[in-house]
Amino acid sequence: MDPVERLQSGFKQFKSEVYDKKPELFEPLKEGQAPTYMVFACSDSRCCPSVTLGLKPGEAFTVRNIAAMVPPYDKTKYTGIGSAIEYAVCALKVKVLTVIGHSRCGGIKALLSMQDGAADTFHFVEDWVRIGFLAKKKVVTEYPHTPFDDQCTILEKEAVNVSLYNLLTYPWVKEGVAAGTLKLVGGHYDFVKGVFTTWEK
Repeated sequence: MDPVERLQSGFKQFKSEVYDKKPELFEPLKEGQAPTYMVFACSDSRCCPSVTLGLKPGEAFTVRNIAAMVPPYDKTKYTGIGSAIEYAVCALKVKVLTVIGHSRCGGIKALLSMQDGAADTFHFVEDWVRIGFLAKKKVVTEYPHTPFDDQCTILEKEAVNVSLYNLLTYPWVKEGVAAGTLKLVGGHYDFVKGVFTTWEK
């Protein structure tokens, strides 16, 4: 099937099988949204949080990027991420911020493969995944003799922890967590084994 036709046929199926059959879900969304979750997930095509977690339209305000990274607060860099966090917390009043890593993540593999002083291969990718540098440093230091693939698996989760820590550098997130109105949750989706795990910070 032509790629554009695939999109059109996919929408027709969604409209007839979901949208038209669930007015009780979609009618209220015409007036606004009040999601419970803000979800950070990887852009990897194998990992769609709405599908894997069964999230319905209106339940999750979602940001997807390479390796599901959350950079620290900085008004001069990564403002796309910062504005999404600010809007989710301050305007939408989400209750849960969750960062989800996953198995066989190319961004995590790139981070672990990077050599000090080596030239970047891409224009943007390496600079972006360096957000997880502290996680990489921890894994390399604590698991120096572990096979590379197993280090990647560990790093997939440690990078999530760094992102959760970085979320606390945003003042409104820190205030919400301190007040008990916000919860930070880490997650990992292993699509090889079909396992999803979560932990709280």
